[in-house]
Amino acid sequence: MVKLMVMSSTYRQDSNQRPELKEMDPNNRLLASQSPRRLEAEFVRDNALTIAGLLNEEVGGPSAHPYQPAGYYVNLQFPDRDYYPEKDERQYRRGVYAHWQRTFLQPMMANFDAPSREECTAARIVSNTPQQALTLLNDPTFMEASRVFAERVLASDCKCDEDRIDWAFQRALSRSAREKEKQSLLKFLTVQRDHYQSDEPEAAKLIKIGNAPVTKNTHQTELAAWTQVCRVILNLNETITCY
Repeated sequence: MVKLMVMSSTYRQDSNQRPELKEMDPNNRLLASQSPRRLEAEFVRDNALTIAGLLNEEVGGPSAHPYQPAGYYVNLQFPDRDYYPEKDERQYRRGVYAHWQRTFLQPMMANFDAPSREECTAARIVSNTPQQALTLLNDPTFMEASRVFAERVLASDCKCDEDRIDWAFQRALSRSAREKEKQSLLKFLTVQRDHYQSDEPEAAKLIKIGNAPVTKNTHQTELAAWTQVCRVILNLNETITCY
């Protein structure tokens, strides 16, 4: 039944609505086009790890403990407890295996509307909040994914920055960067290079976030600059939305 549905012409419709249908069916009740939807909370994280090449695809087993703010459980009593993020490959397990404290939901998942798991939730609430953008920019999982993604970009066969940006877009979005996007990111890259060349300790601090080791003989300031570019790409609405 699932195969029948996903291979149907209705399911495979493009999300670009045809002009003649905008007035006739503004809410897409006729299913003449695909309705864009944001990825579920677990998949937002899994998607970033996949793009970076970090996702652990192991199936089954006990829960894993992803990164979480220190002191998040400070008000949880009976008994007091500490939280210890995984230090090995378990850190990159899929979101469905993330440890879940009943009254203290995993904060990244909670920001992206994951339910509490106390009961079946057939349809999730989908919100769009500033906290989500801040999570994609600053959560250690996404910071680390950006840095490892940047390492892959620099290790590619691309010979110039324009080609590297195209490679990154193909990896994250399955398309090349548009000219306006490319020029904007090239200017941003130049600014970041200048910044980290004048403050190498900050570059070193940035690329040490997360468990994944930094590739040997990597130029720190160049990696830091590209990490910031990759942070932008992972934060694009298109990156976390199914069209």
